[in-house]
Amino acid sequence: MKMNRFAILASALFAFACVGAFLSPQPANAASPAPIANAVRIKISTSQGDIVAVLDAKRAPKTVANFLQYVDAHFYDGGTFFRAVPTFVIQGGNHDREKPSDPQLVLEPTSKTGILNKDGYLSMARTSDPNSATSEFFICDGDQSELDASASSPGYAAFGHVLSGMDVVRKIVRLPAENQQLTTPVTIVKIVRIH
Repeated sequence: MKMNRFAILASALFAFACVGAFLSPQPANAASPAPIANAVRIKISTSQGDIVAVLDAKRAPKTVANFLQYVDAHFYDGGTFFRAVPTFVIQGGNHDREKPSDPQLVLEPTSKTGILNKDGYLSMARTSDPNSATSEFFICDGDQSELDASASSPGYAAFGHVLSGMDVVRKIVRLPAENQQLTTPVTIVKIVRIH
């Protein structure tokens, strides 16, 4: 009987210690991602699932402001991801709604912002003119250092990165495509700011 009581007491003390350890606060120096100042979170709802991203308005203010003006005007709602190149990018926006009169964005190069075209990063699409971006954007599938500014290229303006939903990006980029164009474009249901 004494052995049973001792075993029960020992078990109870062990359980209490485990719960206490689980509930104890983390040390002050525990590693955690550094928050981005002036960050704006968005949700890209698509027919293949949701992608949540954070935009770096501190380091790429003009690019983020340009993108958000389209978001706030609901310009992207009902648009598509129409281009997909595995291990490169998915590209979307509303290219069929763009007009020559749309204001073009002055490039904020990666050499200035420090935001590189890495896996899961958002960047603005453009023509051969570095200052020609309007609404189209892409998400990198893998690191794309060749899209960063260099001595021989102005590069592409990265301005944020995916927080969750990279599985959706990977799914979209591997859908059937011909000449980099998705056979069935993926609908962008809407893009909204979130808190």
